[in-house]
Amino acid sequence: MESKQTIAQQLNWDFEVNGYLEIKDKNDKRIYYENQEFWEKYEYHSQGLCIYYENSDGEITNDSIPAIIEHNGHKYQIIL
Repeated sequence: MESKQTIAQQLNWDFEVNGYLEIKDKNDKRIYYENQEFWEKYEYHSQGLCIYYENSDGEITNDSIPAIIEHNGHKYQIIL
């Protein structure tokens, strides 16, 4: 079930009281940001490089690699 609400809307976040909403991962990298007018989300691979970015303006950057690739009839799992 996919929600049309932003994370701030789901949390009933009060921007006037709390300011912008920012969520970081265990490595202190931003994975979500939202203010009253805009949101953006990020995903990183195990070496810390951003592989996915999306924002509320519809911009999407997807640099992720497939988990399984096939080469010369053999399948290989990508491990980063």
